[in-house]
Amino acid sequence: MSSATLLLPPAARFGRQRLDADVLLALGRADRTAHPGSHRRAQLLRHFDLSPPGWPLAALARQADVGDAGSDGWLRADPAYVRPDINGARLLAYGDALALDDEDAAALSPALRQVFDEAGYFFDAPLPSRWYLRLARDATLPAFADPEEALGEDIFDHLPHGEPGRRWRALLSEAQVVLHNHPWNARRAAAGKPPVNAVWFWGAGVLPDKAHTVHALLRSDDEVACALAQSACVVQPLPPRFAGASHDEVFDLVTIRDPAMLVDAWLRPALAAVRDGSLRWLELDFEDGEVMQIEPRQRWRLWRKPLAALPQ
Repeated sequence: MSSATLLLPPAARFGRQRLDADVLLALGRADRTAHPGSHRRAQLLRHFDLSPPGWPLAALARQADVGDAGSDGWLRADPAYVRPDINGARLLAYGDALALDDEDAAALSPALRQVFDEAGYFFDAPLPSRWYLRLARDATLPAFADPEEALGEDIFDHLPHGEPGRRWRALLSEAQVVLHNHPWNARRAAAGKPPVNAVWFWGAGVLPDKAHTVHALLRSDDEVACALAQSACVVQPLPPRFAGASHDEVFDLVTIRDPAMLVDAWLRPALAAVRDGSLRWLELDFEDGEVMQIEPRQRWRLWRKPLAALPQ
């Protein structure tokens, strides 16, 4: 019998979304676990183990995009839009959100390539929204923040700190100057598009020796999740709604922004599949660390009250 795991955004995103009585009853009877780490990285690593442990998303994505990650170290240097304000500068968009095309990448890459060549790093942009630096395998690097963690916040709170980060802060500043002065950004602004005025360093590392998961299939439209899972299981695009599972499947729903769609197209039909016996079990994994395991046998927990609301 099949099972399903729904990777969900933080419970707080559901706000006051109305839930049916049978949904609240199923959630109230579920087994619940609170995991440390209220962010996307921790959520994905609950389901996909890397050996050695780490977060080498640049190498994993490079292998998925180009197939040449090899034994080198890699670092993402993704296109970004940063807007200065009275308190600093905020990261407002990066990667796919900038809607870059091949012409954008071809126009901006040569200037950045010169900056990074002079610093001793190979730079290229195999896809318009995903840019890479190749590093020595044993390069000593500071800790880099994922862009999702910094989105909407002051970038200086998320830059690598201390002496190990000094070189990378300087490189970021050089890249910002080059991009700020690039005539292509003036063309983007004239067309009503956000400028590409920064890069975001993240995901440093080398390809792991192996990846493991208990799941047979990941369904996702998120490039980070797909890159992480590609060597551990089958990866397919996310369907428009839950229509059952034929294996132990993970449905990655974090990119869905509409809480009503999450409830109507995914949560309700998945819970119905548990009730009618189509699913052996259903796991709801919220990005903020709350995990609920729902099984048919829980219907006998008559003493359990319905959940008042999703955990906030």
